[in-house]
Amino acid sequence: MLTDTDPRVLAHINLFAVLGALPELARLAPEARPILARVDRPTVVRLRVRGLPERSLRFTADGITEEDGDGRDVTLVLRSAAHLNAMIDGTAQPLPLTGPGGLRFLTRVFAPLAELLGRYLRPSDEDLADPDRRDACAVLTLHVAVAAIAQVANTDRSGRYSARLIPDGQIGVEVGDTIDLRLHARDHALTFDRTPASSPARAALTFRDLDVAGDVLAGRASALACLCDGRMAMRGFIPMIDNVSRILDRVGHYLGD
Repeated sequence: MLTDTDPRVLAHINLFAVLGALPELARLAPEARPILARVDRPTVVRLRVRGLPERSLRFTADGITEEDGDGRDVTLVLRSAAHLNAMIDGTAQPLPLTGPGGLRFLTRVFAPLAELLGRYLRPSDEDLADPDRRDACAVLTLHVAVAAIAQVANTDRSGRYSARLIPDGQIGVEVGDTIDLRLHARDHALTFDRTPASSPARAALTFRDLDVAGDVLAGRASALACLCDGRMAMRGFIPMIDNVSRILDRVGHYLGD
């Protein structure tokens, strides 16, 4: 059934979309700065999940980057996709391979940042009442959703079917005049590009502002209603957007569980 979900696909989303939002959290969330100030030396966290690609994040006092590099090495071993998903849900722990300094880093930096990310991705009504906090929550949700589109397109059975119908080119997800995230389609596979756009997209899905984007992605507003009243719009080669929208619907089944 189209509502069924695959734990391995969810693990890809958690590994590359949810944890992939940590660099943006470090940039946007004021609460992240004092946590990062506890980083006493550059630290690379490697997540090794059986059956999935290895994932590396590098932490410094100045921020988080999606890269390998020099510094203290902290490896988190997870025995399966289900184990990783349980870790993200807070119901399981990974096996850490590191020294005493690495363990302090995990408890004083990595775990608090992961908890903070969860609060931004699942904001309370009080959070949404603060305009600055609401905007930051919407930006982080947008990054996770667009990154998750690529993971679902490449690993989910229904997502792969829709991806086969997408020709090569860039698909933009834009918010107002300030945010332009890109998905790159090549040979019917999608990749999420966090770097600033350097050329026009072949097709684009646009949101009027962050409030609209946050409400649609969180399920508080209907995308169809927003398209009808102009709060959302499409341009360019519309079949690309149509199939990306189908994949985004699948993303909702995974992130909404």
